[in-house]
Amino acid sequence: MPQRFSERVLAWWRRHGRKDLPWQREPTPYRVWVSEIMLQQTQVGTVVGYFDRFMARFPDLEALATAPVDEVLGLWSGLGYYARARNLHRAAQEAHVLHGGLPADLEALAALPGIGRSTAGAILALGHGRPASILDGNVKRVLARHAGIDGWPGETAVLHRLWALAEERTPEHEAGPYAQAMMDLGATLCTRANPCCGDCPVAADCVAQREGRQRELPAPKPRKTTPERETWMLLLYDAAGAVLLERRPPSGIWGGLWSLPEAASADEADARARELAGRTPATWQALPPFRHAFTHFRLRIHPLAGRLHGPAAVGVKDTAQVWYKPGQPPPGGIPAPVASLLEQPARAAATNDREDISQ
Repeated sequence: MPQRFSERVLAWWRRHGRKDLPWQREPTPYRVWVSEIMLQQTQVGTVVGYFDRFMARFPDLEALATAPVDEVLGLWSGLGYYARARNLHRAAQEAHVLHGGLPADLEALAALPGIGRSTAGAILALGHGRPASILDGNVKRVLARHAGIDGWPGETAVLHRLWALAEERTPEHEAGPYAQAMMDLGATLCTRANPCCGDCPVAADCVAQREGRQRELPAPKPRKTTPERETWMLLLYDAAGAVLLERRPPSGIWGGLWSLPEAASADEADARARELAGRTPATWQALPPFRHAFTHFRLRIHPLAGRLHGPAAVGVKDTAQVWYKPGQPPPGGIPAPVASLLEQPARAAATNDREDISQ
């Protein structure tokens, strides 16, 4: 059955598969790698524009390895999951120094930051045309349904069974087209909701289709209560309309990105402003709070806008701080919710009709 399975999937892909995505043109190992990282937890339609811009600036591994991390994060801004960009940059540097380029060995690839077993397999299969298996989210779903594998794919035993199936069914020849075909099958037909079983090339012997268990397989990740945190973000404007940004620590959420200063509460905003800028705004305006969702928690953001009097540079001497004029090229990557706040007119800090919460 494994051979017949791959033959049916490949025959379907030759007629219906996606073959003209940017990373499929001139599919070098480097281009495959960057696309695979970008496509993690991100839709194809979103990735296309980012990929083209990224390749225009970093056409090869050496260009990426020798670039400042701020520039890499800047081109990643809005794509989310910024650890991917930091790991991509670190992996490029390690590969450049240790291997003189991206290695063509599964273990060496998987040892680089941000590259696991499946991404390494994709680089070998799609970039080198070598027999290697992949197991991304789409492939897990196809295999779990077709073989009737119960359980959440994140569980060790379930993952072990799925990897065994993935390797068993990967053909020795045409491993690259087969890998792309499996990803396309999961993305276009064997979708999480409302799969198109009538058009599926392997529906005839699919356990989930036969037993009507498409909605059950694969089992979802066990649900946990999503905790919520709160922060107060300070939009400190100077007389010229520049706003104070500071670089976040290299690890943790938004690691290495330029963000707004934060306070633990509205009451602490004045002290935080004086600490950063050497003075306290005469008044603050509370902007509407909003939530931003991360993988493991939700962040409730309370923006506070305030204007400083006189020159802004006083008190800002740390290289991790900068006065930034909205509309100008940013100093590096900026988190999406912060970029959204900065796009709003600075009138919030300049109006006389303000709510004073600093008292």
